[in-house]
Amino acid sequence: MAADLDTTFWIIAGAIVLLLVMSAFFSGSETALTAASRAKLRAQADKGSAGADSALKVTEDSERLIGAVLLGNNLTNILSASLATSLLTRLVGPSGVALATLVMTFLVLIFAEVLPKTYAITNAETAAARVAPAVRVVIIVFSPIVAAIRALVRMLLSLFGVKADPDSQLLGRREEIAGAIALGHSEGAVEKEDRDRLLGALDLSDRTVEEIMLHRSEIEMVDADATPDQIVSQALTSPHTRLPVFRGERENIIGVMHAKDLFREVHRLVRGKEGTPERIADLDVVKVAMKPYFVPETTSLDEQMRQFLRRHTHFALVVDEYGSLQGLLTLEDILEEIVGEITDEFDVNDAQPFKPSEAGDYTIDGATTIRDLNRAMDWSLPDDEANTIAGLVIHEAQMIPAEGQVFSFHGFRFEVLTRKENRITRLKIRPL
Repeated sequence: MAADLDTTFWIIAGAIVLLLVMSAFFSGSETALTAASRAKLRAQADKGSAGADSALKVTEDSERLIGAVLLGNNLTNILSASLATSLLTRLVGPSGVALATLVMTFLVLIFAEVLPKTYAITNAETAAARVAPAVRVVIIVFSPIVAAIRALVRMLLSLFGVKADPDSQLLGRREEIAGAIALGHSEGAVEKEDRDRLLGALDLSDRTVEEIMLHRSEIEMVDADATPDQIVSQALTSPHTRLPVFRGERENIIGVMHAKDLFREVHRLVRGKEGTPERIADLDVVKVAMKPYFVPETTSLDEQMRQFLRRHTHFALVVDEYGSLQGLLTLEDILEEIVGEITDEFDVNDAQPFKPSEAGDYTIDGATTIRDLNRAMDWSLPDDEANTIAGLVIHEAQMIPAEGQVFSFHGFRFEVLTRKENRITRLKIRPL
């Protein structure tokens, strides 16, 4: 009888140890596969790592992965606790239940939870590559049960109005990347300029041309009815090589004049085979102007950049849904959203456009975009309801403020310095 008890004791004890090892495997696998960076796994897989490639495939369906691993983990933990209770109850009587609870809690906590998870979180990619092949087998074995559990969980969640979206993880990749970049900057691993460029590239799909276009009130245009001398003088003094051409009203854009095309035509009239200085009077700016390219104001920046590249042009006029001119956009404007302000020898030097006064105030042009201000000052003013800093003040005030009015919101103090008609032209801003 004693021999049978000894044999049973060692068989059950061995089974408990085996179950604890299996529980450690499931716990560590769950942590490793959820904590591993898919980017690092992809890099390892590209170098020929079969384990990393297997880990990528396993983590594609995170819900199925978690279901299978948790099912295995709970089965082993519950079975090991049951065996320990049976064994100790046989050895010490009814008090074995309490003793088994204490012993198994200690063993499971240390050897099946903390130890494997600590290793997995410290070596996430290495551990994920090692356990992925075995986990794939577990997922296949448990797939019928996991599928039933998933259906039950989705049904229970739907009762509370929660919809489990299988594509939510894919849709969240962009936010995950943006968050990682912002976190890297806050920890000092990513420079501000690098953060701005990376986030600027990510934001192109979420921003529209109306947010960065040059407003129609600031567009320099050429009057088609102006004299040739006036047109040539304007082309020579303008810092721009392309100028929209209008006739009658500024809304009536009939073409876009390129300075090179204009000067080629002037050269032909004046210095061509039959050219004379007097023939400059025959200059027709409409003849040399290109056909205007109009784009809707709601076009996303990444789509517009693709259109510019496809059409081999980088100059567009922005119109609203009624066809009315709203502004002007160039490829350079889109690139500036990624790399920052691009200047040349004809641009005004704005290397440090925002300088604080002795009191800590910043005098800002009302037409400055909130995004540019945030990037330059590392602020976080919201740009959901307005594109410019003047628009933000008007939105928050729910009125067009008068000169001298002061407002405080979003942790800043805003004072209206100058106003022209219904436009706020200058503001004084100070962080509170």
